[in-house]
Amino acid sequence: MVRAIHARGPRHAAPLVCVNCGAIPLQLVESTLFGHERGAFTGALQQHRGVFEAAQGGTVFLDEVGQLPAPAQAALLRVLESRRLVRVGSTREVDVDARVVAATHRDLGAMVAAGTFREDLFYRLDVVSLTVPPLRQRAAEIEPLALRFLKEASASNGREVKRIDGAALALMKRYAWPGNVRELRNIVDRAVFVADGAAAEAAIILEALRAANGNQSEAARALKMPLRTLVFKLKRHGIRKLGYEVG
Repeated sequence: MVRAIHARGPRHAAPLVCVNCGAIPLQLVESTLFGHERGAFTGALQQHRGVFEAAQGGTVFLDEVGQLPAPAQAALLRVLESRRLVRVGSTREVDVDARVVAATHRDLGAMVAAGTFREDLFYRLDVVSLTVPPLRQRAAEIEPLALRFLKEASASNGREVKRIDGAALALMKRYAWPGNVRELRNIVDRAVFVADGAAAEAAIILEALRAANGNQSEAARALKMPLRTLVFKLKRHGIRKLGYEVG
């Protein structure tokens, strides 16, 4: 979605820089977002431009913004309000011009009430809100998304997989997708890597088993199929219990 917003907006000719706030090591959050000077900390061997400077004139996408630690929240608020930043290890302000799009699966309102997310930052970010329903509530989008991911995964892996087995597609539409679109992409990527389009069913079953910590009854419920059907499919796909790998 953020790519579509960027591509169709007045900043489309400038960079779109995406960062997952939850994936950045705690000690590197501010450096990643705002940059650092040489010698600012151990390992800072040269000056580094952060995400905001890299996106000058364009768009910064802050995924999982609810996972930002408190110091980074304060620094982000200053950047949004002043349109200036200070690199780690510097006192000089740098002008920045970047639109910010933020996303999170967390309830930021509840986090504000609990004191774990700054109220002023919340309202600074919450200018225009878009709520995207979970994938399980958008079953009609599963097949076109899966086919798009199939095309991309086939190209990147040098494969010629052009279709997804009908049974696998039916299973995709029944599955709850706790990991939403990312989980769907991951499953399609895995299926293309290990075999052909029909292997998507095995990938979905493996994902459900891992999410259920190996509990077959729980996995069957998530897949909306009888346990005996799941057991049959495990045998058909050669899925071993130990580690839940295809063997």
